[in-house]
Amino acid sequence: MTDTATTASARLGLRPGVVTGADYRRLVETCRDEGYALPAVNVVGTDSINAVLEAAARNRADVIIQLSNGGARFYAGEGMEDAARARVLGAVAAARHVHTVAAAYGVCVILHTDHADRKLLPWISGLIDASEEAVKETGQPLFSSHMIDLSAEPLEDNIAECAAFLRRMAPLGIGLEIELGVTGGEEDGIGHDLDDGADNAHLYTQPEDVLKAYEALSPLGFVTIAASFGNVHGVYAPGNVRLRPEILRNSQAAVAAATGRGDKPLALVFHGGSGSEQAKITEAVSYGVFKMNIDTDIQFAFASSVGRYVHEHAEAFSHQIAPSTGKPTKKLYDPRKWLRVGEMGIVERLERSFADLGATGRTVARVV
Repeated sequence: MTDTATTASARLGLRPGVVTGADYRRLVETCRDEGYALPAVNVVGTDSINAVLEAAARNRADVIIQLSNGGARFYAGEGMEDAARARVLGAVAAARHVHTVAAAYGVCVILHTDHADRKLLPWISGLIDASEEAVKETGQPLFSSHMIDLSAEPLEDNIAECAAFLRRMAPLGIGLEIELGVTGGEEDGIGHDLDDGADNAHLYTQPEDVLKAYEALSPLGFVTIAASFGNVHGVYAPGNVRLRPEILRNSQAAVAAATGRGDKPLALVFHGGSGSEQAKITEAVSYGVFKMNIDTDIQFAFASSVGRYVHEHAEAFSHQIAPSTGKPTKKLYDPRKWLRVGEMGIVERLERSFADLGATGRTVARVV
């Protein structure tokens, strides 16, 4: 562990497990101020959740676990006919699982929900309802933060709707992530087309818009901002995407000049981190990015690992008794075998992500 990491851990000494309220804010601001970021991983079941926690524990790093609306529905079961109810129940069930086991891994976890556009605002409202009940029962909300993505709407409408939600969330100890500008590509049914060869000026957030949103929302609660700087969801061919992290630097400068709150008053989010150049990642983190989403790379790590296993043991996935040996193949097709292989694919990929983001060895959780 580096001297900087030791200092952060000793200074904060947060209780391991899900962080909310003031502890969530302290973790975010520590990442931003000390120049490192946390990977944010979309999960779909206990297998992916446990793999993320295992990776965090192995690397002595804190981590962000998040659910998209589709991931939440999948967690509840695709057979549930009421999709809206499934989104809420799935997210609540996943949150309770993380709350139950996370502390045992000895790291701090930010629990978050990903993109919610206008049609998904009832999902967020339902989760806030659930957190209100959780606070009554345990004193802690289910989630650290929620994201509202109204970036396709006029800025004034985006800010007004986010303000209304933040007024409900802040008293519970829940933060808000907003998106300004649009992230190209698609994330679970939410997104914007990326036109080959087009200027794609809409992929670059204007610093004055960031300032306007910050001034309107920060008095209401803790806000993090996904400012677009050319990033896209998924992995695209070289040349289709031009990342401009200097937009983040300029946004920090605009807010710092207007508020006098230090050089990096904003806690920034990097969406569409999968496949990005290391130099661009490092630069973005230096400008105050504390969170980078890497869903696509993690999905591929899981799928490719399982795919290799199936290929290597193809006979077991088509015959319960192996024609070549006459022996049962159950020990090879047992779901625990290949799911574990997929989990290890996630663990190995996240080890690289923690290192790329400078998070390895920097957990702020106290030893218990």
